[in-house]
Parts: sequence; C-alpha cells; structure tokens
Amino acid sequence: MPPPSAIDVEAATDTQAAVVVERLSINGVHARRSKAPPVSPAVAASGWSDMFKSPGYGKPKAKRWDHRLNEESKSRKPSPLKQAAAMLGTPGLISLGGGLPSSSVFPYEHIELKVPNPPHFSELETKDSGLYVRAGKHDASEGRSLYDIHIAFNYAQGTGSPQLLRFVTEHTEMVHHPPYQDWQCSLSVGSTSALDMAFRMFTDRGDYLMTEEYSFCSALETAHPLGLKPLGIKMDKEGLLPSHMDDVLSNWSDKERGARKPFLLYTVPSGQNPTGATQSTQRRRELYTVAQKHDVYILEDEPYYYLQMQPYTGPDAPDVPPPASHEAFLDALAPSLLSMDTDGRVMRLDSFSKVIAPGTRVGWVTASAQIVERFVRHAEVSIQSPSGVSQLILFKLLDETWGHAGYLDWLIWMRLEYTGRRDNLLYACEKHLPREVVTWDPPMAGMFHWIKVDWRKHPWVNEGKSILEIEDKIWRAGCDKGALTAKGSWSRAEADPGDEMFFRTTFATAGAEDVREAIRRFGEALRAEFGLGE
Repeated sequence: MPPPSAIDVEAATDTQAAVVVERLSINGVHARRSKAPPVSPAVAASGWSDMFKSPGYGKPKAKRWDHRLNEESKSRKPSPLKQAAAMLGTPGLISLGGGLPSSSVFPYEHIELKVPNPPHFSELETKDSGLYVRAGKHDASEGRSLYDIHIAFNYAQGTGSPQLLRFVTEHTEMVHHPPYQDWQCSLSVGSTSALDMAFRMFTDRGDYLMTEEYSFCSALETAHPLGLKPLGIKMDKEGLLPSHMDDVLSNWSDKERGARKPFLLYTVPSGQNPTGATQSTQRRRELYTVAQKHDVYILEDEPYYYLQMQPYTGPDAPDVPPPASHEAFLDALAPSLLSMDTDGRVMRLDSFSKVIAPGTRVGWVTASAQIVERFVRHAEVSIQSPSGVSQLILFKLLDETWGHAGYLDWLIWMRLEYTGRRDNLLYACEKHLPREVVTWDPPMAGMFHWIKVDWRKHPWVNEGKSILEIEDKIWRAGCDKGALTAKGSWSRAEADPGDEMFFRTTFATAGAEDVREAIRRFGEALRAEFGLGE
C-alpha cells in the first residue's frame, strides 16, 4: 500500500527506492493534518513524533547506542502511572486509578494574551494592533480549541502535550529533514535541563567530555558535579577544529589520561557561547566525519540557531537584502548537524528561550527513537513534563494564531532585529576600541561579540603579573568606568588559563544608545590600562 500523498513522497514499486522531498512544506503540513487522526483532547494524552511526521520511506534506521548508554539510563523502566494515564482518552472510561485533580478546583477560568499580528512584530506595533488570544478552561470539550486549561494545567506525559509536540515535530521536519527514518522529538524544560539529562544518560564519573576550548559556563557547571572532566578542543573563527579533535582521539592513551577514550561531544555550532563563532557547512561535515571515525555521539546545542544574521558589511556599505521568502530564509541557515546525521548519532537541543522568551522554560530534543525513549523515561521521574502553562501559551501563539508561516515570519524578523543590534555594537567597536591592542571577527549568529586583547602589551607584563591578574585588572577597570563585560577565562573548558585573553560582550539586552556608550567606556578603560592616547 503506497503512503498517503499528504506525506510528500512519491509512490515507489517494491524494487524502487522511495523518493523523499528535500523539505516538508507549509502546504504539506496542512495536507497532512487534514488526513491525520485528530489530536486527543484527553488529559495526559500520550503522543509520539511518529503520529505527526512522515514515515521516512527509503531512509535508513538509526544505529543502536546500547554501548554508549550508561547503566543508570539502561536501568530506567516505564512509569506505570504514565502508562495508566494513556488510557484516559478511552471513550466511556471512568478513572479511579490516577491522582489527577479535577480541573473544577483550578482557580483559573481563562487566560488572555495580546500577541503580535504578523508581520507587525515590533513592541510598538503589538501594543497598537496586536491580537488578543484567549484560552478557556473547557475550550476542547466545547469545540473551540484542541488545548485548554483543563488539559494543560493537569499532569502530562514525559514527551509533553501532543498539541505542542505536533508543532515542534513538523517544524523540525521542515527545517532539518533528518536523513534517517526513526527520529523522534520530546519536549524539555529548556536546554540546560536537557543537557543534564543527556550527561546522565551517556557518561560515568571520571569520563572526559569533549567541548570547545571556550564553552558555555552552565554546561561546564552541569558537568563538574557529575564527575566529568571537560576536554577543550581548539577553535578558530569558525569554532571547533575537527582536525584537533581527530588528533586527540587518534592518539588517546587510557593509561596516560587515566580514563577511557572520550565518546561524547558537546558543541554549540551556531553563535557559540561565548565566542560567537559559527561553524561553516564544510566545518560541520568535517566534524561529523570525525565523529563517525571515532564513534562519537554529539550533543548539538542550538539555542542561537535562528539568530543567524545577515552578512556584516560595515558602517559605510549598504545592507544585504533580507530573505524574500520562507524558502529563502531556510536556505540561508547553516545546515544543522541533525540534517547530516545518517547514523542517528546526534541529539539536537532546541529551545524557545532565545526566540520567544527564556521564562517559558520549554524546548525540545530530537534524536533517534531509542535515545528519545530513554530521555522520556528520565523525564517521567524528574521534570515529569514541561510547564502546562507555558505549553498552553506557546500553543496558542505558535499553532493556533501564527501557524508555521507566521512563526517563520517571526524568525525572519528576529534575524533582522539581531542583525541591527550586532551592527550597532560593531560600529561602536570600530569607533571606540583601540585597534593597537584589540581585534575581533564579526559574529554571524547568536548574541555575543568576542573581543581579543593583546595582553602582552599591558604594563603589568614587565612586573611579572599573570594573564589572569591582568585580565582581572582590565575587567575591573571596565566596571569602574561603568561597562560590565564577561571574562573569557570564566568559559575556559580546562583549568589552565591559556595564553590568549578575551572579553565577551552582548548586543542582546541593552538599547542601542546604551550599547554604544558601554563600548565607549570599555574603550576608555582599555586605553587607560595600556597607556594609549585618545
């Protein structure tokens, strides 16, 4: 029996490989939904990505990862309470088996939100012409919505609500089109929590964790209490160097290192925190090839993926025209490691924190069915499920109000918004920072600008002061001038301070005038520290 046409594949004979389109389209989503069974309106309804994605005819299945999962993960059993809750959608069933409170005692009748009306996304436009979105207590049973307070504010499955899981599964297929068959998504409470769970699935105390030589502070702090030893892989302006990773692994000695050969890599490929580096397409392919060579499993943390910006042209050059369509926008994004993952060796961590709001504490992971199933078993006895309040307001915004087209419009708007913020900071750097002692590369994604300081020109070098002492002196001088930056040493993966000095600045928070003033103050501090004239 051929697959239904809504799945966007062409029919094939028994001896012919199925042809899969490059990308699920927005129209393809509408067609698929029109022919799919309805999402269950039951409390704690179960849902898996297989209910919402194409079956992947002609694609290979993922490798098995039993040899990489640790004993803690392999020993987890399904929650009997969650399994029982999956029966709640059975017609005519009266439940006396679960401790789910009645929504009649929830002290909320409805929630009302005012949200942007695409394509009018600015704060001022939303204030003037935004749409009011209402979520009532019994909208689902009264036929007004698929999701309401009665469902969302109660207990839920470890995968999250089917209503929001459907949206992120479709979105993942549209953007990344994973090249193997049995991929799955599961909602999370954000990437930091998902990362902690992933570490506890794959590693044991004493293991080395590969990551960029400058890495996300919270990731390092997550690893340390678990007994993991960060192993910094060298970087350049495109981020992690696969050649150095290959060299480290090819020459690994368990005896000399006192630990088994590393097999887990944590990386932020786009707008890396703290360096702002973005891996090119070729760099990502080389990284994946090295991972295959050494059987490395990759944790692809991508909170800044949709904050990829327009090329930087400088203060006196015309801007590059924005993407003219959804397809042009998606084509302009660097391909993800997930989109290259023929083995199922990537767990991708996505988040709404940077593109909607960090306080939602909702994200999702994408990985092979085996890995997602283990992730969900962990979620059932830890987070249980992301906040139903957050899931409901995200569903009302993304699925019911904007749809996939409106969300892509929003992401394009965010791309241009962050391009303007970055350009404003770079113009200020070019005007106020002393080129005699500082250099930088314009970031192409994310929120951060990474400034390199030639600390060997500092007067304290002649007094025998260390790089960390000089870094602290410069940092405090900036603070005294009224400009707070982040020390690069705070993000060193390994304990040694290295032989280069960096300071991280961000263009995400302060207004344009404040950013320019902060950079002016930091430049003033640098000139004073290095004894430079105006």
